[in-house]
Amino acid sequence: MAIIAAEFNAAIVVVLVVGARDALLAAGASPENLPVVRVPGAWELPLAALGLVDEGGYDGIVALGCVIRGETAHFDFVAGAAMDGLLGVMLDHRIPIGLGVLTTEDELQAQARAGGKHGNKGEEAAHAALDMIGLLKGRA
Repeated sequence: MAIIAAEFNAAIVVVLVVGARDALLAAGASPENLPVVRVPGAWELPLAALGLVDEGGYDGIVALGCVIRGETAHFDFVAGAAMDGLLGVMLDHRIPIGLGVLTTEDELQAQARAGGKHGNKGEEAAHAALDMIGLLKGRA
């Protein structure tokens, strides 16, 4: 497994990383075989996922980021492209990608989903990737 984490909105994403990492370690991943690849923002997540696929050796990926709506259409383009790109990598290469990219209206909503009242979406993304690995390997 590998984790890809966007550095934009770092205070939110770091909590998602902790949740994903803890979930993967609890499921049996070893710390030395669990890289966290940092990218500038959500826009770069698909290319990093493709790079990990090309590198080989990973059963799944967890993609983490946070895109908060602003005053311009930038949110729609970045969030949509990140989601579409990750979906394309997942389907084209048949590798599970747990989606932990928050798309929120404001920072309070993001905090609520990064260890707050709505749980930790990084942890949930890790569990989703693990479930899909099991499904594809016939262990669901």
